[in-house]
Amino acid sequence: MKMGFKWQLAGWLLAGVGWHAGAQAQAADYPRKAVTMVVPYAAGGGTDVVARSLAEQMTRLLGQPVIIDNKPGAGGILGTTAVAKAAPDGYTVLVGLTQSLLTNQFLYEKLPYDPRKELGLVTQIATAPLMLVVPAASKIQNVADLQRELRATAGGGNCGSWGAGSYPHLACAYMAQSWKTAITHVAYKGEAPMLQDLVGGQLGFTFASIVSAKPYLDGGKLRAIAITGEQRMPQFPALPTFAESGFADAEYRMSGWLALAVPHGTPKPVVARLQQAAQQAMGSPELVKRFEMLGMVPMGSTPEQFHQSYDAAWPVWEKLVKVSGAKLD
Repeated sequence: MKMGFKWQLAGWLLAGVGWHAGAQAQAADYPRKAVTMVVPYAAGGGTDVVARSLAEQMTRLLGQPVIIDNKPGAGGILGTTAVAKAAPDGYTVLVGLTQSLLTNQFLYEKLPYDPRKELGLVTQIATAPLMLVVPAASKIQNVADLQRELRATAGGGNCGSWGAGSYPHLACAYMAQSWKTAITHVAYKGEAPMLQDLVGGQLGFTFASIVSAKPYLDGGKLRAIAITGEQRMPQFPALPTFAESGFADAEYRMSGWLALAVPHGTPKPVVARLQQAAQQAMGSPELVKRFEMLGMVPMGSTPEQFHQSYDAAWPVWEKLVKVSGAKLD
């Protein structure tokens, strides 16, 4: 029996060596055919626009077509699941958001994929900080003013979001808890109607994307008083971050991001090739222009750096969701 086990163990080792050699050989001449880039959201949105520009540049750099496949549905779940269950060979790549790659696991009781076990992180493409905005007629000039106003007003105030579980919802719930004041959450079906009600005075404040808020800011209908994330935006150099405004909580330093991921088990050399191509593509003038138009900041990270920032953000997003009480079906 001992001898049989030794032969069996040797067989396993040889099989492992053979598989490893096969994976290395496969990675050496990767890619040999078209790469499918899955966008788990509808065509025409910001994620899709960036993905198509990225795919065009990566096609040139990889020497094979990078084809966009839109698989929208269920807050990014359908497309993300398809990639998580795909063959780990580098020919199926996900363009994911913070929601699909991180926060969905806290929001949904039953998620058909496990992002940490079934997906491999490749690189963060860009971050998209949000502005804290108020109506132009509001007397609130900064975050401290908003805090004082909410505490001094009977019933607090109301804050809009584009849906339960979105960052505006989570951040407003965190404000209410940490500032010990009442804030009523008003959910909308999209950012556009939320901003229209903010301009109309039906809302006191909210968080908004730069691309959606900018026309109202330029038109003098809204005023931005702070921005999430770690740094100021080039388009709004005078707009302070929350930390610069005296509110350095990790919950306000969070920003949503756009990233590439692959099925878990994809060979490391293949992941490295994808990361390098994406990194080069992000330096193209076309993509830089896209990022600026959409209020995004290009990032570019190695898989290791991505894992580090992901792990650091994990407990913060988990806390934000828990404080909000948001649950989705």
